[in-house]
Amino acid sequence: MTHPVVQQTIKLILAGDVAGAEHALVAIADEEGDAALVAILDEIPPKDLLAMMREFDSSRESVINMVVSPAQFARAVILEQKYRDRTHEALRGMINAVVHANGDMAGEYLEAIGEIDGGYDTFANYFAERFEEVLYFATTGEFSETMPESAMENKSITWLAEKVEEIDEALNLGDSISDTQPRVTRAEASDGDWMETAWVLRHEHPDIFEQVIILLRDRMQRFAEQMAIAQQKPPAESSEPGEVEESAI
Repeated sequence: MTHPVVQQTIKLILAGDVAGAEHALVAIADEEGDAALVAILDEIPPKDLLAMMREFDSSRESVINMVVSPAQFARAVILEQKYRDRTHEALRGMINAVVHANGDMAGEYLEAIGEIDGGYDTFANYFAERFEEVLYFATTGEFSETMPESAMENKSITWLAEKVEEIDEALNLGDSISDTQPRVTRAEASDGDWMETAWVLRHEHPDIFEQVIILLRDRMQRFAEQMAIAQQKPPAESSEPGEVEESAI
């Protein structure tokens, strides 16, 4: 039988009262225990679970983030792309809040995301603002201290083409990305953010990490091709002032 709080939660979220929905679930944990809350989360639609988890990050915790299972979290977090957040800030905050709050289980949460349809895209979106550093880590096993946070939109066609070539060379060397172990320890990469996520993926789930790198590589190539086409258009065909074309990121 469905727990009454499930329908209550769904109705509150539909009405826009996300805080009220989260409060109702927290009350269950207080009254019936964490195990009861985990069972109830299985009955909450992933989109509604996502709506609540989007409100929290590492600086604002929730008992939901602390008890949600890897499978429950994966089903919800892959829906984040439907919000069309170009910065993916909420996605990054959610993953950090759940994965790194459960440090010993970080690999299990990341594996659950990687094994679900849309998981690779979710990781690529998560790393979007740090893609240059992640690619550097993929090919060297180290993190650079000199690379600023930057999106693909800020790179030139030549730069993107060179990076695509570097990744292709690494991939053509066989299993150079998935087999090469990181040259830094987890403690050195322990930022509770993208570095630690990349480290855990590469160290514990190298196959998933390599697929994410390939996806980032493909996005760079598509974006470079779009930039080249845009530069070839005559002025009359350019976008009207104020119009912004959606990128491939």
